[in-house]
Amino acid sequence: MQETALSLAVLMVIALPLGALALWRRGGSRKQALLMLALAAILAANVAIWVLPTRDGASLSQQTPR
Repeated sequence: MQETALSLAVLMVIALPLGALALWRRGGSRKQALLMLALAAILAANVAIWVLPTRDGASLSQQTPR
C-alpha cells in the first residue's frame, strides 16, 4: 500500500507542474497554477523524506512494518 502511495505522489510531482504550465499558458487562473506548483514542491519534499536514506543507510519506507 505504501509503495502505491509513493508511486502516485511521484506521478503527481510530474503531472502538477505540467498542468500548471498548461493553465498558465492558456491564461487561466494564475493563482491556481502557483498553488499547483506549491503542491508539487510539497509532494516532492514528502517523497524525498520517505525515500532518501537515513544515517544508518535505510530509508523510512523500508523501516515501516508491512
